[in-house]
Amino acid sequence: MFCAVSLPTNCPSKVIWPRPRARHFGRPVKLKVSALALESGGVNIEYTPWLVVGLGNPGNKYHGTRHNVGFELVDRISQVEGIAMNTIQSKALIGIGAIRQIPILLVKPQTYMNFSGESVGSLAAYYQVPLRHILLVYDEMSLPNGVLRIQPKGGHGHHNGVKNVMEHLEGRRSFPRFCIGVGNPPGTMDMKAFLLQKFSPTERQQIDGALEQGVDALRTLVLEGFGPRVNRFNLGQKYKYHQAEKKKKK
Repeated sequence: MFCAVSLPTNCPSKVIWPRPRARHFGRPVKLKVSALALESGGVNIEYTPWLVVGLGNPGNKYHGTRHNVGFELVDRISQVEGIAMNTIQSKALIGIGAIRQIPILLVKPQTYMNFSGESVGSLAAYYQVPLRHILLVYDEMSLPNGVLRIQPKGGHGHHNGVKNVMEHLEGRRSFPRFCIGVGNPPGTMDMKAFLLQKFSPTERQQIDGALEQGVDALRTLVLEGFGPRVNRFNLGQKYKYHQAEKKKKK
């Protein structure tokens, strides 16, 4: 069983993970951090791991499209935290590491968006990650381009990737979400065509700025949970939302 424990700042920690097997999986594996507390001698402490899943479509054809911003944020976290995405497991590209003392599994399903749940359900069960620590990162058309939102739970909002994940989690919805706004299709443009389109230069700049903010926000969520700092982040994004709406009406 995992529990959250605060360590002294001078307490080094070492992340211990099992080596995933690419084809066949046996019994579930618990992910843990072993730590040595300098003041009190040797002690083993276990932390609850996070499963951070970016939703998107695999392949160069979809790289940089609106529907793939979930992949992009996972890639940014991978780069900043030095977590190599170099393992295939459960039809997903995964990276295993930690943010400070917290174990983290970065995931990019390779099943295409509408079947993302196949990877999420399998990995969550295999690594015994609790529902409250399965974080989905995905595009959200109800938010203006570049506006972010973190929620502890919710519905699928007609997002087929989220809907499929919920189906593979036995219909449960109490898992956190990190939504990245991509705006609505202009005029009568087809929704699917819009999502599979790349950003304009201005939109790309907004998304790049949002992803930089998103890395810090995701790190805060993993380390502190839904506390005051995440609440302040959401308030700041709400202000950004209203500013974008005012600008659109002008």
